[in-house]
Amino acid sequence: MQFVRYNGGSGPTWGIKTDGEIHALADLPVGTPSYQDLTNQRYLDQLRDAVQNGTCSRVNPDDVNLLAPVPRPSKIVCAGLNYRDHAEEQDEPIPEEPLLFSKAPTTVTNPNSPIVHPEGEQVDYEVELAAVIGRTAKNIDEDEVSDHIAGYTVLNDVSGRDAQFSDGQFFRGKSYDTFSPMGPTLVAGDDYDPNTVDVALRVDGDTKQVSNTEQFIFDVPELVSYISQNMTLRPGDVISTGTPGGVGIFRDPVDLLEPGQVCEAEIEGIGTLTNPVVGE
Repeated sequence: MQFVRYNGGSGPTWGIKTDGEIHALADLPVGTPSYQDLTNQRYLDQLRDAVQNGTCSRVNPDDVNLLAPVPRPSKIVCAGLNYRDHAEEQDEPIPEEPLLFSKAPTTVTNPNSPIVHPEGEQVDYEVELAAVIGRTAKNIDEDEVSDHIAGYTVLNDVSGRDAQFSDGQFFRGKSYDTFSPMGPTLVAGDDYDPNTVDVALRVDGDTKQVSNTEQFIFDVPELVSYISQNMTLRPGDVISTGTPGGVGIFRDPVDLLEPGQVCEAEIEGIGTLTNPVVGE
């Protein structure tokens, strides 16, 4: 199911998106779901029945503002070089273990909100599948991972390459405000396979990245289990699983984002995350 967090004028709320409509979950006795609720298949089945029975009022998506499904994660953990084609374009060896870095939680911004281009910075795009943690996870095995995932969304891992390369590490260049657009939906349920979906990114309609998560070096269970061996994951934490080949900094010639452009990050089954780029 595609969950959406949105503002229809009376504050943030949640709904389920189907066939061009949003079904308002505020109408139900169960109310607003927690991330842990989304790991409960019985709860999801109840919501599916309510939608099919027409219990919820319906909202036109054009009449609301979509919001990031996780507005304030306690942490964003990212995997570097997790697609074979991305490692190849950098002429880097395939890593033997996941390469991890983080982004500041204050980078999160909403669908359709602007990516702010810092003056003088080289700003790049990176379409990524993000897993949202639903249950506290520490030292979990790979076969336990699906029980701890609330759902999947799109994250555009926008990157400041000047800061990244001059610092010799990722945190500052990845952590400018607005550098983690997220959405437009959060897909929950056992019927979504995150390891076999198409991913793409377009700038002003021109395709820059196109791949499939079958290119993962470490798939979602491997990645989340590995991270949980090193740190405790809590509900609402975001795991961004890496980007495929085609990023701007490794193109010839270099092809980076500029104010006035529009970025579209798309993942099969989740939707298209659209954000304009503006100057500071």
